[in-house]
Amino acid sequence: MTTIIIEDEKPSARRLARLLADLGVEVTTMLHSVEESIDWFKDNEHPDLIFLDIQLSDGLSFEIFDAVEVHSAIIFTTAFDEYALQAFKLNSIDYLLKPIDDEELEMAVKKYRTRKPALQKMALDFEDIKRLLVDPLEREYKKRFTARVGQHLKIINADEVECFYSENKGTYAATSDGRNYLLDTTLENLERELEPKTFFRVSRKFYVNIDHIKDIISYTNSRLQIKMKRFSEQEIIVSRERVRDFKLWLE
Repeated sequence: MTTIIIEDEKPSARRLARLLADLGVEVTTMLHSVEESIDWFKDNEHPDLIFLDIQLSDGLSFEIFDAVEVHSAIIFTTAFDEYALQAFKLNSIDYLLKPIDDEELEMAVKKYRTRKPALQKMALDFEDIKRLLVDPLEREYKKRFTARVGQHLKIINADEVECFYSENKGTYAATSDGRNYLLDTTLENLERELEPKTFFRVSRKFYVNIDHIKDIISYTNSRLQIKMKRFSEQEIIVSRERVRDFKLWLE
């Protein structure tokens, strides 16, 4: 199995290569930009598997496939992108959220190995994927949630939620009236349901609503701290790997 990594952050690429080596997967090449990748694909035999970051330093990685026809299987590795999540489903490989978890990586590799015979017969449709990423179709995102309060069901409007967070294996909605409601869902499920222009997953533990952010403060190790208008029970820290995408989301 030949494997390459396309990732503009070299420390992240080296870490991923080390994790893959522990799983018996040898990375033959690491590429760091759209331009470098295009040149490499033109001159080299294409790999079985690509670990692909979405946003590279000189553009979106899908620009590679505008210039070169590639039929390698792909596992997405990115800090956060709602449409990349949809894209991986078209390819039926996997999507890994940074920072990459060892167990999730192992499961992704196992999934690829299981599906490899079928994937070798399938030409991946990058135009469909790119359309989802760059010009996504209009879709309805969840506008309300329900939470059980005693014997009653509480209806919570999405725009009232300052943040969603996980705690003790539960998922909570913290609302603008200072209440916290336990929901029957997970942050992973919310990733498909929340409006990406309004909600951003700043860490494995928190989604924040842009309309309820009061302040953003520089924090240690190149991270950011977010202050919400009402929620103050816990610190909300933007993980270092997601700071760049968070700043882009704010614009």
